[in-house]
Amino acid sequence: MNLGAPEIILILVALVLLFGAKKLPDLARGVGRSLRIFKAETSKMTEDDDKPTVVQATPEPQQAPVPPQQIPAAPVISPEEQARRLEEEAARLRAGAQADKRP
Repeated sequence: MNLGAPEIILILVALVLLFGAKKLPDLARGVGRSLRIFKAETSKMTEDDDKPTVVQATPEPQQAPVPPQQIPAAPVISPEEQARRLEEEAARLRAGAQADKRP
């Protein structure tokens, strides 16, 4: 698909009409950030593929199985306590995200 100068100008005029001249820099900045993040993530994926997988050559020593009565029981948390902990974690994450957005 070959785009000439008239087609590109028409696309730019349509963008200005749709989004307004004030919104275009923010839109371009957001697209640029998204592309940088995408590029960084794809490069991490290819780096992970390039690294050789380490295989352990020596077997680990066998451990004796622990009898069931010696395994400590996990503490039972009420649904209210779980909800409270999740709300606290969400508030911490929101605060961290807001701090990242500030210049």
